[in-house]
Amino acid sequence: TPIGRDGKLAKPRQLHNTHWGLVCPAETPEGQACGLVKNLSLMCYVSVGSPAEPLVEFMINRGMEVVEEYEPLRYPHATKIFVNGVWVGVHQDPKHLVSQVLDTRRKNYLPFEVSLIREIRDQEFKVFSDAGRVMRPVFTVQQEDD
Repeated sequence: TPIGRDGKLAKPRQLHNTHWGLVCPAETPEGQACGLVKNLSLMCYVSVGSPAEPLVEFMINRGMEVVEEYEPLRYPHATKIFVNGVWVGVHQDPKHLVSQVLDTRRKNYLPFEVSLIREIRDQEFKVFSDAGRVMRPVFTVQQEDD
């Protein structure tokens, strides 16, 4: 049910923990709509999206086994690979695959909007390239050896 602007509930007006850095905690109108109207933080943007098929092909060429051909008894500790929430395959050496995908994205062969998440505890590698994700820039700093 929608919440009316004249209600005095505080919870819907507060910023959720997962929105910090993406939704501005200070920029909100005064009066009855205070906290109900939210604005993006500075430098945040909404992703446009890119096709997932090139990502899947890229990972297949680097040793990913497609989920239809996966035999759990042969590789019980394989890392699951998800692309846009769909389980597409497994990989035996996820650390190497993640570093290859990350390096490829840093060289601009993959779109910079592609999000990479490796969950070691859950043995999962998640890749997101769909549209509609709120994103913010992350700067990679590398220290040069003198």
